[in-house]
Amino acid sequence: VPLPWPVAPGVWGARVAACEEGAFILQSAVQPACPIVSTATKCGKCGPGYPSPLEAMKGPREEIVYLPCIYRNTNTEAPDYLATVDVDPKSPQYCQVIHRLPMPHLKDELHHSGWNTCSSCFGDSTKSRTKLLLPSLISSRIYVVDVGTEPRAPRLHKVVEPKDIHAKCDLGYLHTTHCLASGDVMISSLGDPKGNGKGGFVLLDGETFEVKGTWERPGGAAPMGYDFWYQPRHNVMVSTEWAAPNVLRDGFNPADVEAGLYGNHLHVWDWQRHEMVQTLTLQDGLIPLEVRFLHNPAADQGFVGCALSSNIQRFYKNEGGTWSVEKVIQVPPKKVKGWMLPEMPGLITDILLSLDDRFLYFSNWLHGDLRQYDISDPQRPRLTGQLFLGGSIVKGGPVQVLEDQELKSQPEPLVVKGKQVAGGPQMIQLSLDGKRLYVTTSLYSAWDKQFYPDLIREGSVMLQIDVDTVKGGLKLNPNFLVDFGKEPLGPALAHELRYPGGDCSSDIWL
Repeated sequence: VPLPWPVAPGVWGARVAACEEGAFILQSAVQPACPIVSTATKCGKCGPGYPSPLEAMKGPREEIVYLPCIYRNTNTEAPDYLATVDVDPKSPQYCQVIHRLPMPHLKDELHHSGWNTCSSCFGDSTKSRTKLLLPSLISSRIYVVDVGTEPRAPRLHKVVEPKDIHAKCDLGYLHTTHCLASGDVMISSLGDPKGNGKGGFVLLDGETFEVKGTWERPGGAAPMGYDFWYQPRHNVMVSTEWAAPNVLRDGFNPADVEAGLYGNHLHVWDWQRHEMVQTLTLQDGLIPLEVRFLHNPAADQGFVGCALSSNIQRFYKNEGGTWSVEKVIQVPPKKVKGWMLPEMPGLITDILLSLDDRFLYFSNWLHGDLRQYDISDPQRPRLTGQLFLGGSIVKGGPVQVLEDQELKSQPEPLVVKGKQVAGGPQMIQLSLDGKRLYVTTSLYSAWDKQFYPDLIREGSVMLQIDVDTVKGGLKLNPNFLVDFGKEPLGPALAHELRYPGGDCSSDIWL
C-alpha cells in the first residue's frame, strides 16, 4: 500500500492488516496502538484527523475557533474563559464571540490548549476528537472541555486539580499539550510545584484524564521546559526552555538574562526510552520557545523560534546520527529611545509551518510585524511576506527609533474597523489550506501589563490575514476584527487559537 512518504528503514514493522472496508493499514513498530492509514485508504471508520498533512490541506474550511481569554493581571476580577468565535463568512454571527465558557476558579492563566486525540491516532476508529484540554500556566490546573456534544457551546467535562499533578509528578506550571498514538495525552511543564525550573512531562489517560505520572523516567526531567514536538520515525522528541516560573511569572527583568536565568538550550529525547540523550546549546539563541518539526513524518529537521535573540534556528539530524542546530534567520534589533533598554529585539513569540512544509510564519511581538518565509530550502529561508500589525515602534508612540537596519521609517499605527490595535502580533494559526492566518495580540498577562499597558485597558484583538500561497505574500483582511475589549465582563486577553478538527500546531503524523 503506498504511504504518503518513504518509510524510514528499521523504524516501521511490516505488520499489515485489513479493516472492515477492505483498506489496508501499516502499523508502527514504535507505537503500535494507532496505525497509519495510507492516503489511498477510504476507510469509513477511521479515527480523528487526517492520514497525512497533505490530505489535511484538503479538509473543510474553518467555521469556528476556540481560544482562551485571560483576566489574570487585568482590572477584571473574573475567571478565565474559553471563547468560541464564528469565523464563517456566510454566517450572520461572523467575527463574533458566540459562546463563553468560564472556568470555576480565578487567576488560572489559561494559555495553550490541545486535544484528547489527533491525527496520530487516525488509524484507530475507536478514537474521537471531542475534548479540548486547557492546562493552566500559573495554577497548574487542567480543564477538560467537551467540544463534541455541542461544538458551538462547549461545556466543562472534568477538572484535574494541581494537587494530583504535584503529588504524582512533582511538576507544575503547565504549557503544551500533545496527544500520543498510545491514546495518552502529554503536557509539558515549566517547573516544580514551588516554581523552580523543571522541564518534565505530565502523562494523562486520554479517556479518563487521570494523572498517570510523568512521561520521562524518574529524575530525568530537563532543567527548564516550555514546548515540545515529537517525530516517531526518527525516535526523537525535542523540547525547549523559557525560564523557571519564579523568574518569569511577575514580569521580565533584564538582570535575569545577565544572570543566566533564561533558557538557551534544546533538549533531544529518545522517544522510545523516554530519556534525554542530547542537549544542544544555542549560540545566540536566548529563550527558545515554540518548536516545530516539518510536518512530513519522515523529515529529520525542524525550526525553533528564539524569542529574546529574535532568530530562527534550524535543528537537524547530522551524518553521525546525532542532532545539530544552525541559525537561519536573524531579525536585527532596533536602537531606540523611550523604552526599557537601548536596543529593542523583535521578540519572536510564535512560529508555524504550513502543512505542505513550504512556508514558515512568525510574529515579532515587540517590533509588531508578522513574517512569511519560503522554506523550500530549509537551510536558506527566503522572506516572502511581511505585515506590521501594531507593535512598540509605531509612529506617535512613546518609542523613538534611532537606528533601524530594516525600515526607513516607523510604521503607522494599525486601525481596523475604527479600533487602534494595542499590542503586537503574537499567537498565530493557519487555515488547513494555508490561505488564511489568524492572529491574536496577547503574550502572557504579566508581560502584557509590562510591555503593553494599553492591552490591559483596551483588551486584545483577533485579526485575519489573507495569504498568497502561490508567490507568497500577506494582506490584512480589513473586514475582520474580533474585539476582546468589548467583552461583557471587561477587556480580556485572548491567546492561542484552535480549530475543532485540528490544525498545523496541534496534530502530529506518524
